[in-house]
Amino acid sequence: MNRLETFGLIAAQAERGEIIFPTSVNAALRLQLALDDPDCHIENAIKLVLGEPQLAARTVALANSAAFNRNGEATVTNVRAAVMRIGYRSLQMLVASLVVRQFGSRIVNPLVRAKAEQLWQHTAHVAALAKVFALRVTLVNPDTALFAAIVHEVGGFYLLSRADEFPGLLDADPENWIQLCEEVVSREVMRKLAIPDTVMDAIQNLRSSLMGIPPASLLDTLLLANQFAPVQSPLALQAPAMPVHEETALDFVLDRATLGSVLQEAADEFQRLSAALLV
Repeated sequence: MNRLETFGLIAAQAERGEIIFPTSVNAALRLQLALDDPDCHIENAIKLVLGEPQLAARTVALANSAAFNRNGEATVTNVRAAVMRIGYRSLQMLVASLVVRQFGSRIVNPLVRAKAEQLWQHTAHVAALAKVFALRVTLVNPDTALFAAIVHEVGGFYLLSRADEFPGLLDADPENWIQLCEEVVSREVMRKLAIPDTVMDAIQNLRSSLMGIPPASLLDTLLLANQFAPVQSPLALQAPAMPVHEETALDFVLDRATLGSVLQEAADEFQRLSAALLV
């Protein structure tokens, strides 16, 4: 089977809903669906978190991280207190991060595993940047921006998880078949994960849209975050670097001093979240 046939097979499987999730993700998926229900009771959420030991441990770790315990409050030692401290939105972000990370957990090839780790580092930096750009520039909901950034490369993670089955899948790709296949896979994986339509639309339009001036949407937020992420996706076409001193349309919205402040704040946000998300 040649590479084009391989991409066609994976895309066709995705469109038929044949997305293969690691078994360890099942509890996280149940929790994701439950949290989407506006009537979800906290007792149900706690029960589902406890059903996945890794998620339970990360929930407690996140509650004790600098991102949620900046005032040095008492250390949280149980899931109930952790869920109460971080809230449902942050729990959704944590669940999403667990799901995308688990795609890489079954990769055997060390070169592919390295690509999965780079993709996760890229994702985490984009998430931190998206949250800060949402707060400081686009004024969209920062929790939504953070969540969207966490799942924006889910198609890439899924392709990496299939690379062991298809040697050569991630070889040099001048025809850009990887990204075409990833777009199909990403759409179907997000549907299976019940990602909200507004988030799906922003992610699906990332590669084909220009940023609005002034940037004011979730899509603009993700475009900004990807543009300034210090770690690039290993699956993306390399865009030419922005000249440091060249004026752009963005300069009329965000001066250099403010941009420097935003990037530093995002770096700090990355460090605050990394202990809970990157383990």
